[in-house]
Amino acid sequence: MAASEIPACLPPRPVTPPREKLPPKACDTHAHVFGPADRFPYATDRSYTPPDAPLATYLGMLDALGFSRGVLVQGSAHGHDNSAMLDALQREPARLRGVAVADADVAAGTLRQWHVLGVRGLRFNHLFRAGQLHYRGGIPLGVAETHAAVMAELGWHLQLWIDVKDLPDTIPTLKALGLPVVVDHMGRTDAAAGINTEGFQSLLRAVGEGWCWAKLSGAHRLSQRAPDYPDARPFHEALVAANSERLVWGGDWPHPRVEGEMPDAGHLLTLFQEWTPEATTRHRILVDNPAKLYGFPN
Repeated sequence: MAASEIPACLPPRPVTPPREKLPPKACDTHAHVFGPADRFPYATDRSYTPPDAPLATYLGMLDALGFSRGVLVQGSAHGHDNSAMLDALQREPARLRGVAVADADVAAGTLRQWHVLGVRGLRFNHLFRAGQLHYRGGIPLGVAETHAAVMAELGWHLQLWIDVKDLPDTIPTLKALGLPVVVDHMGRTDAAAGINTEGFQSLLRAVGEGWCWAKLSGAHRLSQRAPDYPDARPFHEALVAANSERLVWGGDWPHPRVEGEMPDAGHLLTLFQEWTPEATTRHRILVDNPAKLYGFPN
C-alpha cells in the first residue's frame, strides 16, 4: 500500500480530569507513544498513520489525569521497531513500564536488555477473521513459543490482542505456554453481541481462574454509543464480578484507528469510576494490580 493510501488517524482530544481524584501510584496500563516521525519513522507497511504522540505529550496526559505511573504498549504503526517505546522507558525508568513486540529472530539477550529498561511483557496478535480490523505489524501468537522460556525466566506476561469469539479455540495454546496472559480491551468484541457469548464467557472463566488478566479498556472499541458507551458497561461489570484481582485499566491514548467518535481519555476514566463504585476495588485495579503485573514498587 502506498503511503498516500494509508489512512491517517485523528489526533487525540484534550483530556478532562476525572470526576474523582486518583489515589497515589495509580497506573494507566495501556497507551502508546508514536514518533516523532523524523526520529522514529513509522513502518512502511503500517495499516494506519497516527499523529505524532511523543513522550512529552504522553506524560502531559498522565499528569492531567493524575496518573503517577504508566505502561506503554508497542503500537503497530512502528511495526517491529520498539525504539520509540524503549527510548521513553529509558527516559522515565521510575514512572514507566512497557510491553514490546518481538519476532522469532529477537535474541534472548535482547529480551533481557529490554527487561533492564522496563519491559515486562510481549504483545501478540491473534489473526482476526475476515471482516474484522486487521493491524499489519503485529506478531502472530505462534511466535510466543520461541520466547516463552525467557519470558518465564524474566517474569513477563503475554499480552494478547484477540476477538474473544476466537478465545475458546486459543485457550489450550495459551495454557500450554504456561505464562500469565493479559487480554486487551475486554476481549475486543462487539457490544451488541452481549456478554453471554461463548467467547466472552470463556474470558470470564479464565479471569476467574486467575491465569488470565483482562484490561478494562477499549469501551470505545466495543461500543459505538459515544460518549458514555452504555452497552460496554455490562462487559466491565461482569469482569469485575469475575475476579477484580486480575484486572487493570487503560485509556488507550492516543486512541489509534478509532471507529467512530474520538474519545476523551479523562471521560473514559470517569466512566471507570462510575462503573466501579466500590473504592477498594478501584484502588485494587488502578494501583495494586498494576504494581504486581508490571513490577512497580509498592
